[in-house]
Amino acid sequence: MHGVLDVLPSNTDRIDAFHELLSTLAKALDLREVFQRLSVVAARIVPHDEANLALLSEDGEHFRLFASTRDGEPELFCIGGHCALQNPSVPRIFHEGFGTGRGLQSGLRVPVRVDNQLIGVFALLSRRADAYSQNELILAQRIADYVAIALSHQSLAEAARQAAIDRDRAANLESSVELLRAIADVLDVRSVFPRISEIANKVLPHDRLTMSFIDRDGGIVMEAASTADFPDLNRLRLAHAPAMDKNDGFKIIADLREHSLDVIEPADIQERLIAAGYRSLLIVHTVARAQRLGLQFWSKRPDAFGQDDVPVARRIADHVALAVSHEQLAEAARQVAEVRARAERLEARMKTLTEEINLRSSHGRVVGESRQWKEVLKRTAQVAATETTVLLTGESGTGKEVVARLIHLGSARKDGPFVALNCAALPEQLLESELFGYERGAFTGAHHSKPGQIELAAGGVLFLDEVTEMSPSAQGKFLRVLQEREFQRLGGTRLLKTNVRVVAATNRDLRKAVDRGDFREDLYYRLQVFDIQIPPLRDRSDDILLLSEAFLQEIAQSLGRPPVGLTRDAKDALLRHQWPGNVRELRNALERAAILSEGGQITARHLALQTEQSSAPGTTDLSVVERHMIEQVMRETAWNKSKAAKRLGLTRTQLYVRLRRYDLERKPAAW
Repeated sequence: MHGVLDVLPSNTDRIDAFHELLSTLAKALDLREVFQRLSVVAARIVPHDEANLALLSEDGEHFRLFASTRDGEPELFCIGGHCALQNPSVPRIFHEGFGTGRGLQSGLRVPVRVDNQLIGVFALLSRRADAYSQNELILAQRIADYVAIALSHQSLAEAARQAAIDRDRAANLESSVELLRAIADVLDVRSVFPRISEIANKVLPHDRLTMSFIDRDGGIVMEAASTADFPDLNRLRLAHAPAMDKNDGFKIIADLREHSLDVIEPADIQERLIAAGYRSLLIVHTVARAQRLGLQFWSKRPDAFGQDDVPVARRIADHVALAVSHEQLAEAARQVAEVRARAERLEARMKTLTEEINLRSSHGRVVGESRQWKEVLKRTAQVAATETTVLLTGESGTGKEVVARLIHLGSARKDGPFVALNCAALPEQLLESELFGYERGAFTGAHHSKPGQIELAAGGVLFLDEVTEMSPSAQGKFLRVLQEREFQRLGGTRLLKTNVRVVAATNRDLRKAVDRGDFREDLYYRLQVFDIQIPPLRDRSDDILLLSEAFLQEIAQSLGRPPVGLTRDAKDALLRHQWPGNVRELRNALERAAILSEGGQITARHLALQTEQSSAPGTTDLSVVERHMIEQVMRETAWNKSKAAKRLGLTRTQLYVRLRRYDLERKPAAW
């Protein structure tokens, strides 16, 4: 691999290399046979001097080198401690702690996952210092994903080969036809185990037949018995873990009175067996798919079994193992079919809900193909049909109300009302009167009784946006609604029952609000039964152009014009922008641009987006991120609140609430 790092690959070469990589992996039955070729092709994508693939051991405690471009015996690596595989599920660029003796100075490492389970790590190493950046880390992760597919195919091929061996073994068995008939159509061997013992007795006399499996702890789990002796004997603990290769997979005890069983629990098992009349034992081991299976032949005669009985016993065990394998395969097939059916139902439900809200709702369309957005739709479809309280979290303008309406349309309450209330848009007293309603004379100006939003949402869904802005008093009263399903109007004495499903939303970290004492902990747990995180638009870059196309069609209808298109520079500007106001800001920007373009194509100049933006502080605290974005937009608009609200996709009232919250009502003196 010397000299590979001297030439940086072009995008075209990388695309060709990815195609060649897929072709190479598709033809391989064993990844190790093509790993050198894989490294050569991968070097056109991410230059390197050494490539390594380490897989997780069965105990999950170590990694073992599976394939490498360097020579040598497989090494065993630790997960914890000071080594290159610390926190293996996190992609990492590193500069020390590996291969210094081989002249390697930098490297990167990415996880390899199959079905979202970590199975190994893929590492690329370089003799150059600081050879890698975040871009190479992303490309390496894609290569690792291809490697994961190849490993999955290799596992399936091995399973198919093993299944073929099992089929050949079944086809070549020449005897015990009656035994085969007894277990041929049985999906639970235990149900016919006495019959198996009866047939086996004709070729290998015994008084009791038992079947066991070895569990992960090395214990013996008794699965079936031909007699009702010892009904409480379910598990044995051995003094030493059984070895499959010892004595060629079998063991004979000529006389239980003279030879001890290797069993330490139950401690009295040998005495109980002798008291029941059993004297000798023959054990044979085999494998039913991935499980170690044991068949025990018990006799009440001493020296009942000899070496000549082992082939017969093993043939019987093979028949039983084959039946158990069929049973396991049938159960696995049933589970796979069930999972597939659930996934298909969930996908169909997601599609139906999306189409329904697009047809029926004027409050936003469900558009997006990104992985993050599909995960939101998946969780929405999972919870919609239930009565569970849902908490939606995410930045302002991400589409929380759209998701709330999606939940409403997918529930049994879809024919009931959907009532939305923004807790930040109303002062404390007005919020309580709007939420709970009031009786005549409850306060000055209350000349008539008025039902609150809770009553108006009866039989439907109540959507509370920015729920963290509730006053402590309102929080306490609303907690009673969730706990007891009852409340009182302001100024009232009657307890009113409610039948409403609650979907709450916030753009703040609710857990931190609890820690600060701003939000009740008991209400927090009542709301966060099922939470859905709505990703910001900057994390859904794949959806930006799809959303833009949908919005431009809507805007064209409202303006009475044909839909307009986007020039290439406009698309680039949309994709570069960070979208602090998220989807709402995107729609506002497009509407403004559509008006300015006067029916022509929209250019970057019409969008008037800031292409250079300082990044927010490195934090996951939504309130910190929100404050930074609001302050930035206020500076860019010269503290013009109307322009800032429009740029952020907020109403003026919502912007005023946030300016007060973050002490940004006045421009800084030095500004």
